[in-house]
Amino acid sequence: MTPLLNDTFLRALLRQPVDYTPVWMMRQAGRYLPEYRATRAKAGSFMELCKNPELACEVTLQPLERFPLDAAILFSDILTVPDAMGLGLYFAEGEGPHFERPVRTAADVAKIAVPDPEDELKYVMDAVSTIRTALAGRVPLIGFSGSPWTLATYMVEGSGTKNFSHIKGMMFDRPDLLHTLLDKTAQSVTSYLNAQVARGAQAVMIFDTWGGVLAPANYREFSLAYMQQVIEGLTREADGRKVPMILFTKNGGQWLGDMANTGCDALGVDWTTDLADARRMVDDRVALQGNLDPCSLYASPEYIRDAVAKVLASYGHGTGHVFNLGHGITPDVNPDHAAAFVAAVHELSRAYH
Repeated sequence: MTPLLNDTFLRALLRQPVDYTPVWMMRQAGRYLPEYRATRAKAGSFMELCKNPELACEVTLQPLERFPLDAAILFSDILTVPDAMGLGLYFAEGEGPHFERPVRTAADVAKIAVPDPEDELKYVMDAVSTIRTALAGRVPLIGFSGSPWTLATYMVEGSGTKNFSHIKGMMFDRPDLLHTLLDKTAQSVTSYLNAQVARGAQAVMIFDTWGGVLAPANYREFSLAYMQQVIEGLTREADGRKVPMILFTKNGGQWLGDMANTGCDALGVDWTTDLADARRMVDDRVALQGNLDPCSLYASPEYIRDAVAKVLASYGHGTGHVFNLGHGITPDVNPDHAAAFVAAVHELSRAYH
């Protein structure tokens, strides 16, 4: 494999010494970039873009051409896994993702099969290989998946939702059925992430977008337990070095201590939790990733610089911090403000190392 020229991100995730705090942005390849919008238009649709390895590579690299980011993240979607399970994913204009065949009954769950990532999801694996080659050791490549609970939420609801009535109804009335579904989903996520590592992903991240809608006991039983199942089954070394694993539950700040016990290497932290508090909760057992409010990027570059300084100060001195937004960058952010964000992190963080 090509030598890695900038491994600051990987070293920070493993709490090894670094010269500065590395930075990347969730959804860094996306609609805020005019070049992304042009490539998506060329692809014809979002899913066609995801399913074209060359175009997926193109948009993955676009933010790296603009900003000196310390990692690339595979361009794909968390719902590729349930789509490969035969649920019929489609995107309605202005409405987000939908499934033609939501999973609501025992018969529906019985029909679900764990997909072969090198068959039904080969287009994702080909994208990983293509991106890794194109990066040529420039920065590490992050692979990812949705969490079993988050994927199951979309699978049962059939689309995005505000009240989670179907999935929570199943959780309360048929916990046995939901556990069966979550186990199959966890197996699918494990094989999917391991296949990404085999194709060249150098770190992996689980996005638990909807874990934060659960009560504490339900979170531990139906979300955290299945993320731990995935983590225990992951390939943790490739190319002669450890493959760090990042766990992120949006609105999950109260459970960071529990999350640190899963065997992950790092935890994503959204902007509702101060990093100083997060660091105390995990007792420096894992690295922390985050956590500037994405809406800060609507403000002036001067404000962004000050906000970055406050996040760095909240984490404090030492390694184990990867700077990121507390969630994905929003589509109408000015790219120049994203540039100011990245520059501020690189400049101001050196004093903490």
